[in-house]
Amino acid sequence: MSYLIQRLSYGFLVLLGVVFLVFTLFSLVPDPARELAGQNESPEVIEAIRKKHRLDLPYFPRLGYFLNDLSPISYNSTIEGEASFIDLNSISELRLFEGEGQVLILKSPYLGRSFLSDRSVSAILADALPGTAVLALAAIIIAMLFGIALGVLTALNKDTWIDHLTMVLASLGMSGPSFFMAILIAWFGGTLIYDQVLIPIWPIVFVLLFFGLKKYWAGARQFSLMKENSFLIGLLSGLAVWFVLIALKVPGGIMYLRLPGTGLSATGSLYEVDVWEGKKLSLVNLILPAITLGIRPLAVIIQLTRSSLLEVMQEDYIRTAYAKGLSRQQVIWKHAIRNALNPVITAASGWFASMLAGAVFVEFVFGWKGIGFEVFQALEKNDLPVVMGAVLVIASTFVIINILVDLIYGWLDPRARVV
Repeated sequence: MSYLIQRLSYGFLVLLGVVFLVFTLFSLVPDPARELAGQNESPEVIEAIRKKHRLDLPYFPRLGYFLNDLSPISYNSTIEGEASFIDLNSISELRLFEGEGQVLILKSPYLGRSFLSDRSVSAILADALPGTAVLALAAIIIAMLFGIALGVLTALNKDTWIDHLTMVLASLGMSGPSFFMAILIAWFGGTLIYDQVLIPIWPIVFVLLFFGLKKYWAGARQFSLMKENSFLIGLLSGLAVWFVLIALKVPGGIMYLRLPGTGLSATGSLYEVDVWEGKKLSLVNLILPAITLGIRPLAVIIQLTRSSLLEVMQEDYIRTAYAKGLSRQQVIWKHAIRNALNPVITAASGWFASMLAGAVFVEFVFGWKGIGFEVFQALEKNDLPVVMGAVLVIASTFVIINILVDLIYGWLDPRARVV
């Protein structure tokens, strides 16, 4: 119980620090009332807008009202025109105490109203959150499935061309900025190979040829290098022939294997509105942004799985399993991989939370309607309450997931509770 209280206390302090930081940063922004009112509006209209959004108050009173709005238990005024006014006819919250002009209520956190649409920020984020959650979940599933598979493959083929090539690709995935990868994948998957995929024939021919010759090199020492790297050498040889044919412009020498394209649009959201059918679900729009968002965690999971599996394979119980006569496949799948996935699960839990923040660029490039897309539009239009609410929601998600992971670790391993 003390461990739970300690984790919850740390989480509360982190959230409180985030609230103070976010509120202070947005308090430094120039007064948006004039921009909201327009250049030709009268001073009275501008002042009314400032009063409506509490922009006429000093820093600390505004901070106090902001914390009061966020608090589950808040003290509000029922007198219209006051800064803490609340319309009792429009709320369904539990009233703990009601006096003359004052009321104490139990409610969900109130994030304010949008400057532009005057909609509740909570309602705006509630509409956007499912899109981001679906995108993040799809991305982490892709990263886990392919990351673990490729990590195991590289570990079992250590120091081969498969290992080196996969680690190079993983390094590129780690270093690629989100906005650049989003633009590249949107162009490549949604435009370049939208109709059809052209694969040059010659690299395929040479790969098959070198694999066919592989058995003839098995007993020849001088062909040992060719035998071990038959795929890579065949691929490079085929590419070289292809480039030569292109350079020489040989008639009929440049042949392609024509495959169906992706058929995926470069932009699109989870739901699309059709003129005849109305609002409909479009899961195909999820593929490209989910791949883009999952590239970086995919690269991390590949590296973690590889290093963890290689470390586990050196343990004593693995050698004991081999000594008992278990096959290599049984040792790997029943003993090694299960114990090697602990750091992978840790990384996946952290990445899932970070995807909510990292989806801003991805959602903007693909036109995906989620929290990231709403934040971008709010920043562009200086709609500060929406931005503040989105930041607080993302920070809360981080804290909640980290607390849950800490509690799970404390339950699985009592040593983790010792601080």
